[in-house]
Amino acid sequence: MTLKNNTLPLKDIRILDLTSAVVGPYATQILADYGAEVIKLEQQTGDIIRWISGHSPTPGMSGKFMHMNRNKRSISLNLKTEQGKATFMKLAARSHIVVHNMRADALARLGISFAALSEANPDLIYCNIVGFGAKGRYADRPAYDSILQGGTALASLFARNGNEPRYVPYVVVDRTAALMVTNAILVAIYAQTREPGPREIEVPMFESYATLVLSEHLYGESFVPPVSPSGDRRLLDENARPVKTRDGYICITTNTDAQVLALFDAFDRPDLKEDARFNRAINRIDHIAEFFALRASEIARHETQYWQERLAQFDIPCMPCHTLSSLLDDPHIADVGLVEKREHPTQGTIRHLNVPVSMTGYTPTLRYHAPHIGEHTREILAEIGLGDDHIEAMLQAGDAFESD
Repeated sequence: MTLKNNTLPLKDIRILDLTSAVVGPYATQILADYGAEVIKLEQQTGDIIRWISGHSPTPGMSGKFMHMNRNKRSISLNLKTEQGKATFMKLAARSHIVVHNMRADALARLGISFAALSEANPDLIYCNIVGFGAKGRYADRPAYDSILQGGTALASLFARNGNEPRYVPYVVVDRTAALMVTNAILVAIYAQTREPGPREIEVPMFESYATLVLSEHLYGESFVPPVSPSGDRRLLDENARPVKTRDGYICITTNTDAQVLALFDAFDRPDLKEDARFNRAINRIDHIAEFFALRASEIARHETQYWQERLAQFDIPCMPCHTLSSLLDDPHIADVGLVEKREHPTQGTIRHLNVPVSMTGYTPTLRYHAPHIGEHTREILAEIGLGDDHIEAMLQAGDAFESD
């Protein structure tokens, strides 16, 4: 199938997004970037990530919020009032997908469970993003990225080479789970083309990330009985990190035998090609600490620029170890137009992050800037058939809210 130019691949998909923070908003933004109509439903105080992720030119528009909520419209409803709840049910009835990351007791209090919504919408896809699976003893516990980094053993991996356990300074569990949410929703959309009917999805963040950590590091304990200890030593060694040069750091990886032999040529150390500890992958596994130590001592002899040029000559994978600031100045980032300056209606000039994925016949574009709380409340209420007087009455009664 060939898409017509400028056709939105998901243009007929309507999503009612009740999520906040990172995992849900990032997932729904991906779908929005490919044309889904995403209505972000917020309480009067708005998504928490508006407020805990730094300052902004106007309140509640943090950079992190803006980078995960473009191409959405925002409506603010009070689901605790009769009129607010009734309006929500109208929105849910016309949506293809409802996605939330609320805890079960909150859903029950509000009466917006899968059973309640699928009765009104018999083809609804209802996605629960939860910290822990409903069948386990941790079900309905609160979960944040740091909690799950620790709980999935990710934080402990730093301690395998003598350091303290620590968090990756990036909400890696949330971001990764968001991709799993997107995948699950797309699968459900496709499944409905073959067999219509309501579908409930559960994406448990703890189990989802635990499978990734275990698949990476279960290693010899994948077998019963174990053939070796857990943990990939290529990743856990103390020198499995950016390598110090005379004036900075460089990132380098050599996995194949051909790459390692080329590295020895780059070092002007052809004698190492005959070293049985290093010249075959199966042997390097048992001597990885020695290999990394050797690499570190050789790299330390020259400056970063020298190694970038030298390693490139031998087609050895390498990059400078960027800071956040220098990453913005990377020439490749400029070549592909990943970061683009745009004018936001209220925030002035912003750095807009374009979608890096390309697709025949479609280029994701910015249709809506990240919204203020309830920025589109009136517009969306009108679309579901409410008149101006009705909308005004809801706003006055506190059933709905709009941005100032």
